[in-house]
Amino acid sequence: MAVVTDLLMQYNRSVYKRNVNDAEKNNTLMLRIVILLLMGSFITSAHAARIKDLAGIKGIRSNQLIGYGLIVGLNGTGDKAGIGFTRQALANMMGKMNIFVDQADINVRNVAAVMVTADIPPFARIGDKIDVVVSSLGDASSLKGGNLVVTPLKGVDGNIYALASGAVTLAIPSGANPRDSHLQVARVVNGGSVEQEIPFKLDGKRNLILSLSRPDFTTARRMADTINGSIGEGVAKVIDASAIHLNIPEHMWEENVAEFIADIEMLTVIPDTVAKVVVNEKTGTVVIGSDVTISRVAIAHGDLSVTINDNPDEPELERVMDLPGTSTIGELVRGLNSLGVNPQDLISILQSIKAAGALQAELEIM
Repeated sequence: MAVVTDLLMQYNRSVYKRNVNDAEKNNTLMLRIVILLLMGSFITSAHAARIKDLAGIKGIRSNQLIGYGLIVGLNGTGDKAGIGFTRQALANMMGKMNIFVDQADINVRNVAAVMVTADIPPFARIGDKIDVVVSSLGDASSLKGGNLVVTPLKGVDGNIYALASGAVTLAIPSGANPRDSHLQVARVVNGGSVEQEIPFKLDGKRNLILSLSRPDFTTARRMADTINGSIGEGVAKVIDASAIHLNIPEHMWEENVAEFIADIEMLTVIPDTVAKVVVNEKTGTVVIGSDVTISRVAIAHGDLSVTINDNPDEPELERVMDLPGTSTIGELVRGLNSLGVNPQDLISILQSIKAAGALQAELEIM
């Protein structure tokens, strides 16, 4: 970690330099920091994770709500006169308050029609507060300073599950020019109030499905073995790479299903991962998985020549760097960085190694 700390200090000092050569050095230096941090984490053994962080119970999830509303109190930044649905909605709202006007006569700039969306979490109770997001539907230039009129939020079944209202908040970074910010989407913090609960009964259930966030047969088997070893044999059975069938013990059927789920969530397993390399060509960032290896291969790139050889005694090409066969990608990257290879060249080399079939991993280009 001392090496990483030293590199970070170098990077912080270098950001104040403005010439092109220093910019290239900064990119390479930052890439070295990323690689060293990743490789430092690979030295230690894989860490176990809680099952609650790797999977969830099928059916226990949030639900999306949607509604149509009006934001009032804008400082002349609302919808223009040509937006008919805003005038119609305003006329309808005023009609409910026994104020009848012809929508053709409405010409205000301090009102904006918005789509209101929210997520209602599982087991939400009546009176619970949730955040809502408002998005302009018309041609309002800004929602800043507005107030959302009471708006019913419906589920896909058409039933009303929450009411939303309140002052809107725009996320404008400190010091940012409002003209360069997106002012047509805002949030109402705790602006939604749950009015109807979504029923989901746990007690009485005799089995559940545990769904993995990242489908993997090895991880699923490890989860099932861990659950059976802790709760009891036969409790968990792997269905496929993304699901495990849970048989709830009989003494927990009536009142202790929630405790059964809590006991399982706190168990830990070591998740298995796919060997993968992720490359962001725009930023020159390379993220490498711990299980990535390289088969025997020779690389020539510009003035650089590299040979990865299974047999150290075998004659090799003229080279700058020598790595044994089955070297990890991290070793290759560390060696290339020590030679001053810039991020774009490194990305080209990785792509070529993959095309040659020598990179034993998935290569994802962002």
